[in-house]
Order: sequence, then C-alpha cells, then structure tokens
Amino acid sequence: LAVVLVWRVRTVPGERSLWARMAVAGLVAPAALLLADVLLALPVPAAVVATPLLWAPVVAFPFAYGGLVRWNRYSTSLADPNDVLNGSAAVLAVVAVLGTVVEHTGGRLADLPWWRLQPLLAQDAALFVVAGTALSMVFLGAMWRDPRTWLVLGAFVVQLSGAAATTLAGGEPVGWTALAGAVGACCLGLAAVLEPAPSSPQPADPTASTVGAFVVIAASTAILVTSALTGSSGFPVWCAAVAATGSSVRLLVNVRELAQLAVSRREALTDELTGVANRRAVLRRVEELCDERSPVVLALLDLDKFKEVNDGLGHSAGDDLLRLVAARLGPALAPSDVLGRLGGDEFAVVSRVPGGQAPTERAELLGRLLCDRLAEPFEVGGLSLHVTVSIGLACSDGATGAPGGAGRALLLRQADAAMYDAKRTGAEVAVYDSSRHGDSSGHLALVEELRHGLSSGQFVLHHQPQLDIASGRPVGVEALVRWEHPTRGLLGPAEFLPLAEVHGLMGALTDTVLCQAVAQAAAWRRAGHDLRVSVNLSASNLLDTGLPGRVAGLLADHGVPPSAIVLEVTESVLLSDPDRSLTVVAALAALGTTVSIDDFGTGYASLTYLRQLPVAELKLDRSFTADLLTDARAAAIVSSTIGLAHQLGLRVVAEGVEDAATLADLRLLGCDESQGYLHSRPLPADRLEQWLAARPVPAVLG
Repeated sequence: LAVVLVWRVRTVPGERSLWARMAVAGLVAPAALLLADVLLALPVPAAVVATPLLWAPVVAFPFAYGGLVRWNRYSTSLADPNDVLNGSAAVLAVVAVLGTVVEHTGGRLADLPWWRLQPLLAQDAALFVVAGTALSMVFLGAMWRDPRTWLVLGAFVVQLSGAAATTLAGGEPVGWTALAGAVGACCLGLAAVLEPAPSSPQPADPTASTVGAFVVIAASTAILVTSALTGSSGFPVWCAAVAATGSSVRLLVNVRELAQLAVSRREALTDELTGVANRRAVLRRVEELCDERSPVVLALLDLDKFKEVNDGLGHSAGDDLLRLVAARLGPALAPSDVLGRLGGDEFAVVSRVPGGQAPTERAELLGRLLCDRLAEPFEVGGLSLHVTVSIGLACSDGATGAPGGAGRALLLRQADAAMYDAKRTGAEVAVYDSSRHGDSSGHLALVEELRHGLSSGQFVLHHQPQLDIASGRPVGVEALVRWEHPTRGLLGPAEFLPLAEVHGLMGALTDTVLCQAVAQAAAWRRAGHDLRVSVNLSASNLLDTGLPGRVAGLLADHGVPPSAIVLEVTESVLLSDPDRSLTVVAALAALGTTVSIDDFGTGYASLTYLRQLPVAELKLDRSFTADLLTDARAAAIVSSTIGLAHQLGLRVVAEGVEDAATLADLRLLGCDESQGYLHSRPLPADRLEQWLAARPVPAVLG
C-alpha cells in the first residue's frame, strides 16, 4: 500500500499533500502493529518493549486526518493547518467517552491491563474520527461524485468495524476481523490508482470546524462533570481535559479566522474610494430582490463631464468629488436602499419598492430625489463646482420580472438604456419606457461590438470631394467614417458616434480616423493628387491635450505637410469651453494644420471668440445653402458671412450644394469652395480616384 501511495504522490502533483500523508499513515500503523504482535508473542520483556508500538494508530492519525482535510481544499486556507488539532482533540474526547463507558459497565474489557486497553480505545477513536471525516466529505461536501471518496470512506469504515470488533473481543482478532486491515488497504490502494474525477477545489470553511470544536468541548465537559460527580479519575479524565483544552484553542483560532473572514467579505463588497457598496454588492442586491420577486427600482447615475474635473483639477480633486457625491446621496436614501459605485463616475441605487406604491411612481420619486440632492454645488479644490448628472431608472414589479441573474441583467440593460437617453437628450432623468427605449436597450451590445471593431479594423473612410468654385478643380475631401459591421452592413456615423462619445471611445475612434486620413493623404500625394483631407473632431477631442502631439507624430511618420490636413470642429463644440479648447486649437494651428469651424451659423458664437480663435476656414451649414435661392434672409446671412470671413482672412466652404443654380449663386457671392451631392456622394478611396480620373476640369465654371 505504501508503495502504491508513493507512486501516486509522484504522478499526481495536485494531490501530493493527500497521498503523501496517507502513505505515511499506511506505512507507520501496520508496520508498528505487526511488530507489536510479534513482540507480544515473546516473553514478558519483549512484551514491555511492544507496548509503545500499540499506539501506532494514534501516531498515524495526524497524517491520515491531515491528508483528508486537505483533499479538494485550497492550500491557502487558514482552517487546514490547525484542523489536525481539532481532530486530535476529538480522538481524545472519544477515548475519554469509551474509557468512561468501560469503567462504568465493567465486563471483559475492564479486566484488561491499562497498557493494553488504552491503545485499543485510542485506535478505535482515531479510526472513528477519520471515518467520520471521510463521511462528511461524501455527504456534506461536493465530493460524492468522486468514486475515490467512497473507496476511502469504505477503507476506514471497514478498519473501524474490524478494530471495534477486536476491542470487544478483548484485543484478539476473531474471524473476519483479521481481514479488516487487508480489505481497508485494498480499498485505499484502489482509490489511489483511479484517475481523479474533475472537480473544483473548495476552500475550507472555519464554520464547520467551529461546530466540531463545540461538540468536542461539550463531550469533554460532560465527561469531566460525570467524573467529578462519581469521584472517578484516571486516564479518561486526563483525555477529556486535554481534549477540551485543544478544542478551546482551536475555537479561539476559528474565532479569529471568522473575524478576519467577516472583514474580508465586507471589504470585498465595499468601494475602497467612497466607502459605499461596490459593483459586486450592487449586482448581488439586485439579484436577491429579483429572486424574492420583490418590486425593485434600479437607478444608474453618470456624472456629466467628470473627465473635465480630472483633467482640469487633477485626479485627487476628482476622487474628492466622488466621495462628496456618495456622502451626499447616502443619507437621503431609505435604510433598505443600497447606494453603490459601479466604477469611474458611475453610481447606482437599488431600492425595494415600499408596499402600496407603484414601481413607476417610486422610480420617478427616486429620480427627483437624486437630482435635488446633487443640485447644490460641491466645494472641491477651493472651487465651487456644480455637477450635472444623467440618471436612468428601470423598475420591476416582481411578479412579471425575470428571477435571479436574468432579472438583474434585464434591469441593468433597461437602466443603462434610459441613462443613455437622458445623457443624449440632456433631460437629467429618464425612466425606461419600452416604447421609446426598446430599440436602444441593445446598445450595450453595440458598444462592445464598437470596442471590438476599433481593435479589429472594421472602420473605414469615405471621402466627399470639395471643389474650388472659381475653377471647378477638386482641392480637397472630407473624410467621413463608416463602420463595416460584420452583420449589420455599412453603418453611418449617426448610428455609432453618440455611443462612442458617451462611452469614452471617441478618442480611440478619432485616432483611427486620423491615422487612416493621414495615410490616405500621403498615398494621394505620391499618386499626384494634391488634396487636403478634412477630419471632424468632437468635444472630447478638444479636451485632449495630447491630441496635437499625436497629430504631429502621424504627419512626421507619413511625410505629409501639416497644410494637407484640415481639422473640423463644430461651432458649439469649439465654444463650449473656450479656455481649454483654445489651448488645444492653438497647439493644432501651431503645427501648421488648418482648423475649420464646421456648421458655421447654427450656434451662438460671438465675433470676439471668432477673432480670438486661430481658425482658417468656415464651413457654411447646409441649411443656409439649401435656402439660398428661396430665402432672402438666408442669402443675406451667407453674403455677410462670406464678406466677414474674407476680411478676417478665412476661407469659406459651402456644404450641401445639390444643384448648379445654387453653385452659381455662391460663385457670385464670392464663396471659395463647395461640397455636396452636385459633385459627388462620399466615396471609398479607390472609387474617388476613379471619379478624379474621369472628371474633366474646366478652366472656368459658369
């Protein structure tokens, strides 16, 4: 048996701790007992030498028991190393019980000398505890699927039965009991030979050994009380006293471990920065309420423009703001509500709907409450900051909602869809409505597909030409991004740009577009096409102080002059944060790139800002171009804008030109360039090259 177990130790490293200890136990106990049997058959002096050998099963017990408690456990568990102490105390308690029973019942066992009786009782007690441990592994754990566990249990049960029968017979094997050891060894050897069944390691739980320690202490105390009442003394009393002491020590260790476990679990469910519940705790609470079929409201809160706080005041100020938000929201909620931080600047509130209140009513009240609590400014870094928030709410009546994880996932999707709608419309609070948000509830999946598309090169550029109005010569193109979605086909920017902006992907998308645009400009210049390439920038791009450096790197890598790139920003975006935007725009202009104001005339730009910003081009919004021939006011605005731009040294590009009459009127007004369907729709690079090759360039456009 020892040879088989040692072989198993060498071939199954994952269970080395188990089989190494079993090998020691399987070698020590039988060898010592065999030698003791030989010596007991000799004259008295040899029998005296054999007496210590009779305790071999007790010596082997820590190895067998230690192997079992480590089977299918994590090696880092705090409960395992000290559990042998509890097992040893249990053995002593069983010895004390058996000794007390023998002492009070008399009979054949009571006539045996103590040096022969006590080892027999100790052997029975050790096998009883080991067999009980194996039994608990089978029925109280998840190991009943492993046939080896049944063999190990059978090995110790057979040996326990044989040892108990031998003890009752006065210490002499009778009939089948002589084979018990051999049968047990065969079962254990067969368990070692079998292949391990697939199983997931389970950590030891201090709670189980705590219960065991209480049982041992109770049994030992009962023995001590009985002995005190009857005036008994001797070996059983000493065993009971040592067992109670050992289990008490184990109990103290467990109390410490349980306290540490409670702290660890609390920390695992708490957000380290704000002290409120973390994402795991929020999701667990939602799942609990869904399982209970309780009416529940889930609110998702996202702080608007939080990145600007981090960029402008530093991350420590951003952390302070998050703490202040959590501290202000927490006291306003009901005791049963859970406030949590999901990550970044996103918070969540889980609220059980009170009896007699409709979930939708609770959602509306909760939304107003959260907005009111955040209306007052926050003192951060010596500044008074007003924080706006986008809140999405979803509710379930419990009766019709999905249970457990499915209900949690559904509420999260719905709340996120509502929050996205609130952020997109600027409405602060939005309660999920299937008629309005049903289609948008799937945008989370689209966001993940967007991330994948950015990393796998699914985004391409289409180019719409821009022509010099005086000569009709193509002078540039506007690069317009398209998403070649693997299942939905070619998607226009309106279907994914808002998602990219809200979910922080606009920077990566802009980098992708810039990289392709600069590379395409370089390719066209090598082919003899001297075309400017215009690229649109978003609000978040103008807050990115690293953008000018990346643009400069791209231009240098591809050998493209800065004047070949035009960076377009809408009027409202450019003026939403003039101080910070001016810094980025000035750095881009310093590179030599052209900065263009797109959709000019649709915002509320002042002439002062227009004078201060280092822009070189204005793009007239298509709404003015479309009404140029039919609306005198529109014509007056276009004429005055062109005159003002020329006085400021700016180039004017008219968008949305769709007919020759509009083009002729723009030419009379002195507009510099035109762009629209009259010339061409946006085309991929190869088709644009075909368009350029097929287009005759007139000397004068009439």
